[in-house]
Amino acid sequence: MLLIATFLRVKIKVIMNLCILFLASILFSSCHGQTENSGHTNENQLVGGPFENREFMYIGMPEKINSIDTSSGWTQNGQKLLITGTIYTRDGKTPAPGVILYYYHTDINGYYPNKEGLDRRVIRHGYIRGWVKSDENGKYSIYTVRPAPYPNANEPAHIHPTIKEPDLNECYIDELVFDDDKLLTGEKRKRLENRGGSGILRVLISGDLQIAEHDIILGLNIPNYPETIKTEKQSGLHIGEDNPSFIPFHAWGPDKGTRACPVCKYGRFHGIVYFVGNNPNWADIKKWLTFLEEESIKRGKQLKSYFVYGNANSYNKDNRRKELEQLGAELNLKNIALTFVPNLEDTESEVNLNKINPGVENTFIIYRHRSIVDKFIDIKPTSDNFKIISTVLDKTKSAYFDLPEPKHE
Repeated sequence: MLLIATFLRVKIKVIMNLCILFLASILFSSCHGQTENSGHTNENQLVGGPFENREFMYIGMPEKINSIDTSSGWTQNGQKLLITGTIYTRDGKTPAPGVILYYYHTDINGYYPNKEGLDRRVIRHGYIRGWVKSDENGKYSIYTVRPAPYPNANEPAHIHPTIKEPDLNECYIDELVFDDDKLLTGEKRKRLENRGGSGILRVLISGDLQIAEHDIILGLNIPNYPETIKTEKQSGLHIGEDNPSFIPFHAWGPDKGTRACPVCKYGRFHGIVYFVGNNPNWADIKKWLTFLEEESIKRGKQLKSYFVYGNANSYNKDNRRKELEQLGAELNLKNIALTFVPNLEDTESEVNLNKINPGVENTFIIYRHRSIVDKFIDIKPTSDNFKIISTVLDKTKSAYFDLPEPKHE
């Protein structure tokens, strides 16, 4: 009997401990499933999903947030940096006012620095942190110091951004990294999620100031985002993403006979990549090429245009080259590059990275400083559409368009 009683006491104790652990786990989940200002009980259902220390953006947040901020790091003896751009709605074209952008980053030595008076709850973010709120035109600007990478690590220097829209919970977007950072390897570039658009900053030089234009597309590649773009036809990457590198065969134009990458060689200013796949309309193609030639002459070095032909039907490399050579001679093209690939899903040339639908008649990708600013699918060569393309190029020039890039080693 004594043995049975002892067994029962042990069993009851084990059951009670399991119950306590179960209740504790529920309580723990509840605490971490709700964050300040989120109004949600399940982290996985939050716009953008869960992320660490999301509540930090509210600690020390001023009641009035301007569209321009100067960080506490501005006075450090380092490279001055201006990050400026527009926050757009999901379509990538409509400015989004009243959106809060919280940021923090390391100092010029790669540390998140502490100082007297810093709220101990956000010591992990350091004191180089701040907020901007997009103005009525979606614009924002941040004056800060260029951060250094972590000491003794191979992680690129970066800036942490968090977005808070008026009616949604806060969510993180891609870390802002620097295109000229040697630690930003090709492999690391491929792993970027493009949350809110590409986070790669490409700086321009104005005196002792580096300027990086960076637009943000709300909801782009953000899980659980309530707004989606519904279109009958899909082709090409999204506005806000980087135009990828690829190597077509150049049959006509400045790089004839080579496999120069359009973006790598001529990515500084505007570029138009005109893709045609399995359904070429040659009458329309000639009209578009004539228009693009005229635009290229008018804009000079500030515009490079490419025709990329990727018809998979009856492909023969020599025949395809001759076909485009005849086209270039017929239209007397001097500035446009006529290029081709075996098909628009070809992996050897990496044209597949553009995600072009070979079934549509055409796809136009317009980029500025390697970042996609607009795109059009199955667009006809009319005077109205010519004007639309010209207007996009004019509107996306910006005040910093003509500034030089830093010299790359």
